[in-house]
Amino acid sequence: MKKRYILYTVISMLTLPGMRILAQTDISMATHWYNRANYNPASIAKPDYLYLFSNVRKQWVNVDGAPTVFNVQASEYIHSMRSAFGISLVSDRIGVTHSINPMLTYAYRITSNRDWSLSMGVSAGVFSRFIDGSLFEAENISDPSLTYNTERILKPDANVGIEFQNRHVVFGLSSTHILSLAKDSALFLNANHRYAYAIYKNTDPELFNYNIGLQVVNRYNLTVLETNASIRFKIPTGLATGPRELFDLGLTYRTSKQMTFLFGLNITPNIRTGYAYDQNFSSGLSHYATHEIMLEYRIPSKAASTCVQCQNQDYWYY
Repeated sequence: MKKRYILYTVISMLTLPGMRILAQTDISMATHWYNRANYNPASIAKPDYLYLFSNVRKQWVNVDGAPTVFNVQASEYIHSMRSAFGISLVSDRIGVTHSINPMLTYAYRITSNRDWSLSMGVSAGVFSRFIDGSLFEAENISDPSLTYNTERILKPDANVGIEFQNRHVVFGLSSTHILSLAKDSALFLNANHRYAYAIYKNTDPELFNYNIGLQVVNRYNLTVLETNASIRFKIPTGLATGPRELFDLGLTYRTSKQMTFLFGLNITPNIRTGYAYDQNFSSGLSHYATHEIMLEYRIPSKAASTCVQCQNQDYWYY
């Protein structure tokens, strides 16, 4: 009964009606299809490995003051506690502003079934934004809406989420920056967002794996639909464990008229790097390209603190 109460509470928080918030949107990450922890803390409940993830995104290359995002995460699942613990740091620099968002994450695996899992998670931390008004280059220096002082805002921040996963499908619901609900935009907080996604994954073919994903992101007056398809090629090893993944290709399209090409390379069975090229096709907006580089590392189960199930060690998990 207690587990059901906790689950219903999280679902109710995820489906809160959108409220009018004019703050900045969530950071944009093309490689979130590899790692969803930025917007769903429940996704870190991955058994068998200590997992490290990082990426750098340079948006609108050749545009002064364009966004630059740096993200790093680490997490591990402890079987004896049916829990995962993680830490993350996001740095987002755009124009005269620089925001830092460190978070601690906890995820609990409600079920321990070998064939499917249901997990819930929460992230808590702070959101800090620094504004350097001395960098303004205004055409009208007497504009009363501009301030040339420096200002720093520091506020608590939190995300919640749930995720279901079995051999072939992943479903998730999450809500980010829930403490921004009903906050005035003058606080310079990130706006609350709601995410819903579904991923179909097939690891059965001998020479490749493929994944198809659909995600909906809602921010009070804006809803963006995103689709993704990727294929991961394998290489035979000649061992009883079967082939291992070698490299992957992917394509993403958003209804905001953005398209992304993704490429990943497995340097070793436990180290993977990736690249994403993002292009905006909206009329009236900058068409400068965006580049993103990703690095993933999973410490093998023998070096991790626990290893009970150790399933699918040959393939990267979701």
